[in-house]
Amino acid sequence: MGEKKDLYVRFDWAIKRLLRQKANFGVLEGFLTVFLGERIRIVEILESESNQEGPDEKYNRVDIKALDSKGEIVIIEVQNTRELNFMERLLFGTSKAVTEHIDKGQKYSNVKKVYSISIVYFNIGEGSDYLYHGQTRFIGVHTHDELLMHEKDRDALVPVPEPAAKTFPEYYIIRVNEFDRVAVTPMEEWMRYLKDGVIEPDTTAPGLQEARQRLQYYSMTKEEQRSYLDHMDFVNQMDDAMAANRREGREEGLQEGLERGRKEGLKEGLEKGLAQGREEERLRTARAMMAKGYRPEEIAELLSMDIETLRHQ
Repeated sequence: MGEKKDLYVRFDWAIKRLLRQKANFGVLEGFLTVFLGERIRIVEILESESNQEGPDEKYNRVDIKALDSKGEIVIIEVQNTRELNFMERLLFGTSKAVTEHIDKGQKYSNVKKVYSISIVYFNIGEGSDYLYHGQTRFIGVHTHDELLMHEKDRDALVPVPEPAAKTFPEYYIIRVNEFDRVAVTPMEEWMRYLKDGVIEPDTTAPGLQEARQRLQYYSMTKEEQRSYLDHMDFVNQMDDAMAANRREGREEGLQEGLERGRKEGLKEGLEKGLAQGREEERLRTARAMMAKGYRPEEIAELLSMDIETLRHQ
């Protein structure tokens, strides 16, 4: 991790505790600029019911009002533990952001663009990339073209075609555990910090020089250090619990499979035995009928048996 002074706190904790202060906005602005691919300036951290504190808070969501050319709402979602229905929760989060930050009675034109950025410290789904991006798009079923809407630009005299989906939320999922590259680009430098807590002294990635100054563990107050250690202890406990659950799940699955196999094997054996017994009984009956002069065709019809089997008796 480098020298003692270069021990940096994890970003998921910092974003909830340290980076709400205006003096530290440079770190968040750099992070958003790198991952959204455009210059971002933060206006304020919005107050919402999701901005809770405590090491075991259910919601690790921070709502940020950012300004590019329009003044957009950006949601940063930070998740430390696995959740069922993860994608549904993302949809709920963006929907909530839209409704929380528009006043009743306002026109729908006041709805802001929402970006959801999830920094995922656990394995989710299948895929080889560490960054995924998704958005709602409207594609022609037959023509495969994208639906464009005419919106009047404030400086244009004629309507300008825009993708119909541009108002809808966009999602970025950062899979921290999947990053395994040499950090060369600004995004890769950020990924190295997110995964390993390493920030090079000569970094030029937006926000990381500020992070070197603001996010050093040994520069924090004793209270902040205690809060961080409590957070990491909680995260480690959750990781251990998840690992134990996975082990127990595998063991229970194996035991259940063996038990099911025994039961199914017994059932299958019993069914085979009964079927074999019924077949032998029909053969004895068929032989007796042939001894009394019945023709094979008659026996086959009466006992629902294969005539070729009877001819070989």
